[in-house]
Amino acid sequence: MASSKSNYTVPGLTLKDGHKVAKTLQMRIHALNDLQLTLKHAHWNVVGRDFIGVHEMLDPQINEVRGYIDALAERMATMGVPPNGLPGAIVKDRTWEDYSLGRATTTQHLTALNEVYNGVISSHREAIAEVSDIDPITEDILIGQTAGLELFQWFMRSHLENTAGDIPK
Repeated sequence: MASSKSNYTVPGLTLKDGHKVAKTLQMRIHALNDLQLTLKHAHWNVVGRDFIGVHEMLDPQINEVRGYIDALAERMATMGVPPNGLPGAIVKDRTWEDYSLGRATTTQHLTALNEVYNGVISSHREAIAEVSDIDPITEDILIGQTAGLELFQWFMRSHLENTAGDIPK
């Protein structure tokens, strides 16, 4: 297999910093690839009350997350590090558990997806902190994506929330 790193990065960054940022981005790519697959899985397996609203809410999220993946992969490539989008790499490198639901109600899926979003958003915020002193371009990309992910989570939470503002577990 070819080398996983080039001997260049973007102007203004050291090679070491470029590779560090790319390593952070690779884990974000894994997390987002896992997220879009999980969202599609829920889309196919959601049943019950509010089915159509949830079913139709998920596809735009999936498409947007796929765009996020592409932006991060292209940023990595720009830094001289080839991105890895292969399923085996996701499974090997991930630090989270697989989504456990199959066919389930809208409430069950939205509750589980809310937890998935908690993890992805928290780790995106950690990535922002990791790159903030190194690369403002990557930081800006991650900030924009985090805002979008938080919006999607709010859509899900709005289905779960009661009038007192509580989200049942």
